[in-house]
Amino acid sequence: MRMGFGSYVHVSNALISMYAKCGSIGEARAVFESITCKDLVSWNSLIFGYSQHGLAEHCLYLLREMEGHIIPDAISFLGVLSSCRHACLVAEGRRCFRAMIEHGVIPEIDHYSCMVDLFGRAGLLDEAWDLIQTMPMPPNGVIWGSLLASCRLHGSISIGIQAAEHRLKLEPSCAATHVQLANLYGSIGCWDDVARVRKVMKERGLKTNIGCSWIEVGNKVYTFTAENRSKNQVNNVLVVLDCLQSHMDHKYDILIEGLDWDDPEHIKLSLNNI
Repeated sequence: MRMGFGSYVHVSNALISMYAKCGSIGEARAVFESITCKDLVSWNSLIFGYSQHGLAEHCLYLLREMEGHIIPDAISFLGVLSSCRHACLVAEGRRCFRAMIEHGVIPEIDHYSCMVDLFGRAGLLDEAWDLIQTMPMPPNGVIWGSLLASCRLHGSISIGIQAAEHRLKLEPSCAATHVQLANLYGSIGCWDDVARVRKVMKERGLKTNIGCSWIEVGNKVYTFTAENRSKNQVNNVLVVLDCLQSHMDHKYDILIEGLDWDDPEHIKLSLNNI
């Protein structure tokens, strides 16, 4: 910028993306506003920046502003649809999807994926299923996985089973999907199907990955897994946790004994001090 290259639009576009990825969305907007002749990449870079930060309303406003200067492309709509699905803005997502067709932009599989996820998050599982059936291209594993996750969230067993079965046809080595499918069958008492899925997992040697968590202490990262007792310091950790639990129980007992149940303000202050 100091050397005068900021006047080049492709340099400014790169700066917009850089600032957005670094979390400096205000600086990204400032660079965008400083561009005299914005091109398609300029608009798309800021749209995706807003989308990455969950600013769906900003994405929608920017798309409307963009339409007055330049024709949006498939990437423009993808950024807006992505923000709508994360914010669960169903009506806005529908309008955006229709606007694509009005602008002559043919929806691609990523656009359909956003819409399926949007409907799924909102609990509109039948609508998500119907959209998949009308897709001009075969749905991929991402779409079926998204629908499966939504079915688990909203308790739709029948659609969830179909989504899992379809995903396994595309990704037969996905252990997590096998487990999810077995759990869905188990929830409705189809134990023969549970046994069938478990048998397939055993025959293929499929195992789910153990969940991990990380914590940084003293500039060193420590990894913990469920039911792991192999760490040298695990005994010390358990001792500290027991001490903390005892301390909490002790403070709670003292608190309960000293509460004035006829004084709501006293109760509120006491609970805040735990």
